[in-house]
Amino acid sequence: MTERFLAAGVAVEHTLYHFDKLYDYSIPQDSIPYAQIGCRVMVYFGHSLRQGMIMALHETEDIAKLKPISELLDKEPVLSAELVKLSFFMKDRCFCTLFDACRAMLPSGLSLKVMYSYTVQDETACESETERQVCTYLKARKTPVRHDRLLKAMGLTDGELFAEMVKKGILARTEAVKRRLQDMTVKMVHLEKDSPDDRYTPAQTEVLHTLRAAGDVSRKEICYFTGVSAAVVDNLVKKGICRYYDAPPPKEVPPPAPVTEEAIALTPVQHNVFASLLERCQSGKASATLLYGITGSGKTSVFMKLIDHVHDAGRGVICMVPEIALTPQLLAKFKARYGNHVAVFHSGLSLSDRLKEWKRVKNGEATIAVGTRSAVFAPLGNIGLIVMDEEQEYTYKSSATPRFHARDLAKIRCAENHAMLLLCSATPSVESFYAAEQGRYSLERLDARYGKAKLPHVITADMNLEMQQGNHSGYSSILLDAIQDNLNHGHQSILLLNRRGHHTFVSCSACREVISCPNCSISLTYHSANGRLMCHYCGYSLPAPTECPSCHSPKLRYAGAGTQRAEKDLQELFPRARIVRLDTDATMQQFAYEKKLQAFRDGEYDILLGTQMVAKGLDFPNVTLVGVLSADQMMHGDDFRSYERTFSLLTQVVGRSGRGGLEGRAIIQTCEPENPIIELAAAQDYEEFYRSEILIRKSMLYPPFADICVTAFIGQDKDKTQQAAQTFAQNLSELAGSEYAELPMRVLGPSPALVSRVNKQYRYRLIIKCKNTRRFREMLSRLLTDFGKNRSYADVTAYADIDPDSTI
Repeated sequence: MTERFLAAGVAVEHTLYHFDKLYDYSIPQDSIPYAQIGCRVMVYFGHSLRQGMIMALHETEDIAKLKPISELLDKEPVLSAELVKLSFFMKDRCFCTLFDACRAMLPSGLSLKVMYSYTVQDETACESETERQVCTYLKARKTPVRHDRLLKAMGLTDGELFAEMVKKGILARTEAVKRRLQDMTVKMVHLEKDSPDDRYTPAQTEVLHTLRAAGDVSRKEICYFTGVSAAVVDNLVKKGICRYYDAPPPKEVPPPAPVTEEAIALTPVQHNVFASLLERCQSGKASATLLYGITGSGKTSVFMKLIDHVHDAGRGVICMVPEIALTPQLLAKFKARYGNHVAVFHSGLSLSDRLKEWKRVKNGEATIAVGTRSAVFAPLGNIGLIVMDEEQEYTYKSSATPRFHARDLAKIRCAENHAMLLLCSATPSVESFYAAEQGRYSLERLDARYGKAKLPHVITADMNLEMQQGNHSGYSSILLDAIQDNLNHGHQSILLLNRRGHHTFVSCSACREVISCPNCSISLTYHSANGRLMCHYCGYSLPAPTECPSCHSPKLRYAGAGTQRAEKDLQELFPRARIVRLDTDATMQQFAYEKKLQAFRDGEYDILLGTQMVAKGLDFPNVTLVGVLSADQMMHGDDFRSYERTFSLLTQVVGRSGRGGLEGRAIIQTCEPENPIIELAAAQDYEEFYRSEILIRKSMLYPPFADICVTAFIGQDKDKTQQAAQTFAQNLSELAGSEYAELPMRVLGPSPALVSRVNKQYRYRLIIKCKNTRRFREMLSRLLTDFGKNRSYADVTAYADIDPDSTI
């Protein structure tokens, strides 16, 4: 009888989509007792050592033909059978590699990095002067030199020369596997010794000026305020002018306002909704329900009561929120109610904290996971409930590989665990409300605000009239009066301006040219915090100029207002007001979101000004005024979801007012006061908005009546990138017209993306209106695989994104 051996099917990292599959490896005898599906391994793929994940085990007779697993990294699986199965679903739906799907499920602190080092083995085998130079450098160092350092020393961009020298036996290569967990400190910069500025480059001088004025600063902050790259600071450190030292980051999130555990008292309407949800949740069948309720109607109380029952029954719970800023407030309620049974998942945590929270869930110490979209991967067993709060938000969709939507993965996890998916929103996505209408989701409603709270009185301020009356401040007279009234009465205000920076563009009045990013096809935004023009796509910046770069005219015009300009104007208009700004520029430091929101809640500030992060989910009883500074700029985007997003954002931010016992007001500033979207948002009439929007979607064949697949092409050569997109479109036309003729689809493009160049990379896109069926995905997978094998376009990247956040 032929002897059979155990082999592992391994998903290997750094494979490309067109050659991604399970690769078979033999399992060393001493590892057989521990090798399980869901364990990580190190394997040789070609000539390089790579990380992999065991995805399958099977017997084989041809063990001699297989490479052995180099090292088994885990003696227990890090991925459960459920999550391994989910990774195959993600490969099919998100057009990613298996290992990329697995990596998304694991905390960053668990990832490994392979470090290569080189020493000279046989210098006599050198055939070129370059090879001899490498050997001379290595011999002078006397100890093994790391791959990255050797590349830099030799002035090379890739390691092909080193690989060839290893093959010839000239060099010996050693490998070391290191865990990527080096974030226990913040890297600070200290000015060690000072010298006259004429010894330094302009970029280095900027750094030195900042250090002289501000003292020790973190490297991250100094790069923002001076606009230099980290390499500039590194060079100053190498010269001995500056010194790095490590400072400990804040150990914990600042404690939120004390929240006492109280019994949740539901109104009769809330209780009826809760009873219906509980019955469905206890049925033992997978289900999906949309909880639709106006702002302030008590949706959180209903799902917290539901979590009580699921938790008491010994089942796991995942609760997701769309923004990091919303996590602390919700987390405070969860911690007060469930104590150490709660774990938190979001990108604001350090690597070590992410790993710690993940392990607590993995070990069964925590059974409730709260966080942003990454919480959908929490390694819980026996899930009973998944809650998605503010389910309409686009942040639940990943814009990087793997391009998943948390809602789709939550459905799969609920199906596997016979659990309930609860989608909550005051402004549900059009797709979700349509699914509820069609019976694919159950629908529960909360139509009144909780307790004595009432919807705020909404006023629309016509900015055309304001400008005719000579008011060019960006603040209408009615909003200014309302802010002053709030200040007089000790009440708080929230102001929304969904645009960062000080001025949104700078143009020359003489030659009419707008100052743009050299790397991207976008104008630069002026930031007063650092006195620089910055690109919000690639991070390029330059000092604010005094003359036009093209014609050298001094007639520069700064136009458009962002949050920094709005803050400056507010301080001038209300010098005694305490103002806090909340946007990505103001919250670079760890826990900055939490600190500022807590300070506002504690009454340390009168006015909270910010981008969309101030619009959703926040509950401050003393806020009686909300102002929207520019509703128009949100409405006229080129994406088919622009109206939906504008309505949602306006409705949500208006709902922040009057949530306590005090009467609330909301003022929406617009140049289009009769626009129906603004009128419907002011009236908080979601269903009327939905009825008009669904007709447009149907006539234009947009979701939910079709799926949209965007295939994107990115490359440094504009002509080749365009040609690649055209070749792909031609291949699509031929395949769809022959083997897949039965598939309904409409193809638009290829055409340049709205921002056609980002970070020196040109972008083209192909938009396909389709039905996301197995047959369609099979066809698209074939096209992407064939494209990847075409060496003519080796320097052009192609990827597919089904139902993306944006088609522009």
